[in-house]
Amino acid sequence: MYNNQKVVVVLPAYNAALTLEQTYREIPFHIVDEVVLVDDASRDQTSVVGQKLGIRHIIRHPQNRGYGGNQKTCYAKALQLGADIVVMLHPDYQYTPKLITAMVSIIGNGLYPVVFGSRILGKGALKGGMPLYKYISNRFLTFAQNLLMNQKLSEYHTGYRAFSAEVLHSLDLSRNSDDFIFDNEMIAQIFYKDFQIAEVTCPTKYFDEASSINFSRSLKYGLGVLRVSWLYMLTKLGLVKWRLLA
Repeated sequence: MYNNQKVVVVLPAYNAALTLEQTYREIPFHIVDEVVLVDDASRDQTSVVGQKLGIRHIIRHPQNRGYGGNQKTCYAKALQLGADIVVMLHPDYQYTPKLITAMVSIIGNGLYPVVFGSRILGKGALKGGMPLYKYISNRFLTFAQNLLMNQKLSEYHTGYRAFSAEVLHSLDLSRNSDDFIFDNEMIAQIFYKDFQIAEVTCPTKYFDEASSINFSRSLKYGLGVLRVSWLYMLTKLGLVKWRLLA
């Protein structure tokens, strides 16, 4: 608990057997009440490792539902458990669980309802091994998104996020994609509801076992990001009615 608020960490997993234990061991359990592992039909022993670690809430999708579909299951289960604060942490150990305490404290003290761990604040991204083309595309897309959405985030593409239950209850995530673009559709919904997002500097690590998408999927993702930003802006201007923001 943190300030009498229940904290649930959700782990959207796909082929994370080699990194799950290291991630889990660094979770600060002095404030975290529950951990939810959602195994998106992994081809490895992700669920088995989770069971050996003693994770009580393990959900395995019989078929791969995609990154967005995985998160939908994560958040639904966390709210079902009565979470007041939900932290989404990738179990591939690319993001350090040690930042959970800081992220939870920002929400738990009523400062911001959403917190992102940003790889771009500071100089941690390239030092941590982020490929140069990913860094450049990240900076370009973030610049375009800030311009179109009238915001000032340092990064829209982090996989390390924390939310108050109020935010999650207010969003209709079922409308969102089951693919990687889910994250940016969710951000659009958050801003459309006038919730503010805080950011904390987050070191990152790129290595063989860390999850990543290839160049062709990255290109598809980038085009999807620009589409989301345009639709958000046009909806705010009253020129279209985007169903995700209805």
